[in-house]
Amino acid sequence: MVRYLLFVLAWLGLESCQPHRESPTPLDNLNIYVPREANRAVSFTNKEAAYYYVQTHLADHPEHTWFEGMNIAKNRIFGGYRLLADRVELDNQESEVKVFPYKLTRRHKGGVTEELWMLDYRNVIEVSLSGATGNIGIALKGTGVTLQRQTASMAFFQSIEGNYTIAVSSLASQPIHVTDQVVFSRAEAGGFFIAAAKTEPEAEALLLDTQKQIAGLKRDRIQRMQQFMEYAAHLESNLDSLDLAMNWLNVTMNQLVTRQQGDGIYAGLPWFNEYWGRDEFIAFPGAILVSGQFETGRKILTSFADYQNQDSMSRFFGRVPNIVNPSNIDYHTTDGTPRFIIALQDYVKYSGDTSLIKELYPAVIHSIDGALKHWVDSKGYLLHEDNETWMDARDANLVSYSPRGTRANDIQALWYNQLKAGVYFADYMNDSVHGRKWNALADRLKASFQKDFQSEEKDYLADRLTQENEPDYTLRPNQLFALDMIDEPAFRAKALRKTWEELVYPWGVATLDRNHPFFHPYHLTPEYHKDAAYHNGAIWPWLNGIAMQRMIEFEQVETAYALFKNMNRQALTRGVVGGLSENLDAYPHPGEKLPRLTGTYLQAWSNSEQLRIWYQWFLGIRPDLANNTITLAPRIPGEINDLNYRSLVGPGSISVTYKRSATTTTTYQFDNLSRLTVRVDIYPYEVVTVDLGPTGTLEIKENTEALTLSIREVGSISKEIRQERSPRRIKQKAFYDKALQGARFATPLDLRIHPVMRANP
Repeated sequence: MVRYLLFVLAWLGLESCQPHRESPTPLDNLNIYVPREANRAVSFTNKEAAYYYVQTHLADHPEHTWFEGMNIAKNRIFGGYRLLADRVELDNQESEVKVFPYKLTRRHKGGVTEELWMLDYRNVIEVSLSGATGNIGIALKGTGVTLQRQTASMAFFQSIEGNYTIAVSSLASQPIHVTDQVVFSRAEAGGFFIAAAKTEPEAEALLLDTQKQIAGLKRDRIQRMQQFMEYAAHLESNLDSLDLAMNWLNVTMNQLVTRQQGDGIYAGLPWFNEYWGRDEFIAFPGAILVSGQFETGRKILTSFADYQNQDSMSRFFGRVPNIVNPSNIDYHTTDGTPRFIIALQDYVKYSGDTSLIKELYPAVIHSIDGALKHWVDSKGYLLHEDNETWMDARDANLVSYSPRGTRANDIQALWYNQLKAGVYFADYMNDSVHGRKWNALADRLKASFQKDFQSEEKDYLADRLTQENEPDYTLRPNQLFALDMIDEPAFRAKALRKTWEELVYPWGVATLDRNHPFFHPYHLTPEYHKDAAYHNGAIWPWLNGIAMQRMIEFEQVETAYALFKNMNRQALTRGVVGGLSENLDAYPHPGEKLPRLTGTYLQAWSNSEQLRIWYQWFLGIRPDLANNTITLAPRIPGEINDLNYRSLVGPGSISVTYKRSATTTTTYQFDNLSRLTVRVDIYPYEVVTVDLGPTGTLEIKENTEALTLSIREVGSISKEIRQERSPRRIKQKAFYDKALQGARFATPLDLRIHPVMRANP
């Protein structure tokens, strides 16, 4: 940590920085070398409405290549570029490529080095070239990118879509000339700027301003990222691979937090560069809260509240939209609204900002009233259409590929938690009328659920109740969200083991039991439409979060960690550099060891759930600042011996050091927080509750005999607590181990047993 701080301070003290000659930064330690055979995706955003996508060596992805280059607000601007040095085109396939959080570098044959940058909050990229002689040139790719006119120092092109103007100049304001759509300049120019705007004067002004400010703009981008990594997402451990993976996952997650239509989270790139209510609030804890971005979180919540349907006569009254993009607002989803209310509760717990309860309490009331008026049946279930859960794919005739109407188990769990969140807010608002009503509704819902979704003949939950009121026992991962609705620990353990061993592969959680006749082993294959497999076999990494959480809740930390490590490995070695994709095939193709990545190359909820599980369940920091409490429940995997990290909560932070030895020591330093009640939950000891002042230290020592808590305020020990091992919790752990220890990952079956493959040889 000290070496990073010294480096940052020295770097920030630089008075000036010459363009294209950036000094090394701590972010440079995160660089990832990409060999030619890997040919990985690389993605940057400008944190506003633009992103740039490229593959390191060759643009050949069957779905993503269409989006190569710059994209703004769902418009394709240009499709990447070709570079020439001394009138010879540079071959990316022969280059050595490194990817950094803020740039991509290619070292070409002959010693020419290319750097690609995107800048914050402006539609500009810089492409620099060093080591070239003679002339250098750049040609923008894409059908429709045509030269409109040129001046001595600038060329103007038409965009592919959106009627944007693209301006191209050299970096050093050197003269340019255009031949056959290629913009040439002298090698001394050092490369090119490319800017996009709605009009030619705007594009020219943007480019000229960028030329003047480029050193500061680059510093600002690096500084923003470095401050985020050092203060909001700081982590050092004895495992370099863990540090690198978590740093990159934080970087790629943060690039999806944008300002396209106010603050929001892109659902995924390349084609979900918009805000989705469902995706937004699934991603919210891992994308926003665990890294302490509370101002952004507040803006996201108030923005979606502004979009809430206020028409009491509409069947969508009280819903927040499923889609918010520059041309469309859509309310056709059931789970987005409960997740919005739950995200509001999570925000209040992390930030302590209870003023937002008062501001958005009417939205909470409307969300529940709208559901009760139009969508709740006599048993208290929240009704919905077949395609109004997250499993929403439909065929050309609008028939759901994965029908889940009219009462899916995960929807009922979300509705239950929405009601309980309503009670939480009602208590704060002293609204006993709504509080009692919502609590009674939640109790009735849970009682109905245990009767209708649980059977003595099955060791897992029904996925839904049909229109005919029949339970559908298709085995899907959705039940993981609903296990809290079941009081019986033995059944929950059986259902978890069943789900893990049938649906959780080493590379992620599948959407359908491999023994089901409609199971699709591949997402992308010529043998059937990809949407038929989307929720009927395809892996969704975002589901890994709840699967790992449930295992940790049952004290199976190493089982959960095996999946966690595999996903970190994917972020570091496969797909988009530093991030996780939307999907994978359930099975590897014949002759291949790993399944292929599919769907979007970078998906918000995939990244965010990996981050959420790390902070909330492995590190075990779970605040409720509205009630002045924090739970510390670390479940540190065995191979991690040393940790140094920071968690931002409320107006302050918790800095933590962990060292495993014969006596394991964890020290929590609390800074700038109100007086707190801290719940310490460490197996196999009973939960200990201690009070801490706004600035204090809690030291926890654990050995084979006892747990010792030492509380220090203003330098001296004010209290010390010793806990013996708890026979009750030892017995509980033994029960968990018997039920779940040794749970294995699912494995692929012979392709010939799957009807969808036999029907399409």
